[in-house]
Amino acid sequence: MRNAALQSRMRERELRQRELAELVNDAISQLTGRVGEVSERVVRRWLTGQTRWPQERQRLALEAVFGCPILELGFIPRGAAVPVTPEEPVHRRAFITATATTALSAAAPALAASRVGSSDIERLETKFAALIASDHRHGGRVTIETHALALADEALTLQQLGTASQRIRCGLYACAAAFTSSAMWAAIDGRRFDTALRHFDRASSLAAMSGDPTIQFRIWSHAGTLYRHIGRPADALATNDVARNLSIGRRDPMFASLGHARHAAIHAVTGNTGATQRAFGHAQDAFDRADPHADRPLWLKAFYDQAEIDSLALSAYLSLGNYEQAEAHAHRSLAVLRPHMHRSRAITTTRLAQAQLGQGDLEPAVATAMSVPADAATRHVRVAGMLHSFTTKIHATAPHSPAAHAWDQYAHDTRRNLA
Repeated sequence: MRNAALQSRMRERELRQRELAELVNDAISQLTGRVGEVSERVVRRWLTGQTRWPQERQRLALEAVFGCPILELGFIPRGAAVPVTPEEPVHRRAFITATATTALSAAAPALAASRVGSSDIERLETKFAALIASDHRHGGRVTIETHALALADEALTLQQLGTASQRIRCGLYACAAAFTSSAMWAAIDGRRFDTALRHFDRASSLAAMSGDPTIQFRIWSHAGTLYRHIGRPADALATNDVARNLSIGRRDPMFASLGHARHAAIHAVTGNTGATQRAFGHAQDAFDRADPHADRPLWLKAFYDQAEIDSLALSAYLSLGNYEQAEAHAHRSLAVLRPHMHRSRAITTTRLAQAQLGQGDLEPAVATAMSVPADAATRHVRVAGMLHSFTTKIHATAPHSPAAHAWDQYAHDTRRNLA
């Protein structure tokens, strides 16, 4: 008998079998510290009813993903004849993310009597750390976006149904804003721009209620990047200015540096070389003044460093058509890029190939493009899009060259091997 409840939940979240498998594996990793091994075949067995009661770690992960007890997902315990209906209360609060209305109503009695405190904030921050790590490894995936939104709803559930001090309530809003901003960034990275705009609206409202200038900075800075990517530089400059004018930028040079660096990338899109160079100069000066040991939010410490400044400069000088300068920044970025930045390394390497191709160095450009990990080259939307542009340009530049032929053959073989 098919598992109609699970199929319905997947349809609500617009999840394909592969995406659910990835999300469950991420949850297993966070819950147990071990990599999950759920495949599309396993998900298919759940949907067809061949597997009626998954392994315990898979059940816990499914509860975390969908935010409801496992019995509400249509699974049947061993020895039971029929599924338990959603009205029969089964509480597994430690792993529930409470994203559906039925899950909220089922959890309400337990939560209403509880006091929300610092330990709940710390638990959410631990999940945020795992989400950030997943983003740096995979980037842009719908599964990351979906998981982030579920965690935001978990924070808001505690806000609505628990009792807490004003400080804790502000912290819960900050957590919800942080998770929503991660969903926004995943949508930007995955080129789902309309979705990202919707997340921006919600994230900015939650951040305002939190009163936390650091998360407000992150959201408005993300918005500047979003508008830059969709070709609205005036809006990009305006929203990034909101971030740069927050008090945190005046108190901490590291935030000021990020604001200047992203402003520089926006100026480059408009073709303003002078403004781009001045902004990068301000970004570098502020970065050099910042105390590297100061207490800062995890999301900032996880990605912003000298490698990111050079990565943004690489992007900017590509936009300006200054390929030699772009290549120099690419090499500097790659030399100091931290090991966990898998997505950033793939993006920077792809841009390096574009910079080399822009200078007419066909063989080095192709060799660099071939060094991009195959998984990122085919499954990361932004990287795949840049490599498609690389293909178009090499065909326009030297369509019959050995380098172009070698690249076409490599791209064909890579797609076939990963199909």
